[in-house]
Amino acid sequence: MKETLKKIAGVLKLVFGYGIMIVLFVGGLTFFGYLAAIIIGGETATNICTWISKSLTPIIIYVSTILILLGLVCMYLAGEKALVPGKKNAVQEGEK
Repeated sequence: MKETLKKIAGVLKLVFGYGIMIVLFVGGLTFFGYLAAIIIGGETATNICTWISKSLTPIIIYVSTILILLGLVCMYLAGEKALVPGKKNAVQEGEK
């Protein structure tokens, strides 16, 4: 059972990793959209900025939220614990 969960977690981790990478890339591209709007100016710039903020940004937010939930499910299935010091780290910190 644990091996099956780890295999599922591995696939979910792969989807999570590539998904977050794509969302971050598209989010970074919005910078270039705003930069192009500054260079172009006028009514066209307003249309570009409006399209980015009304159409693209909500999609990025929804997709990233879903991917974060997928990542949390992946961590749960794999039995990973984040931000929890292990016994090895606790002993080393106590010795200092």
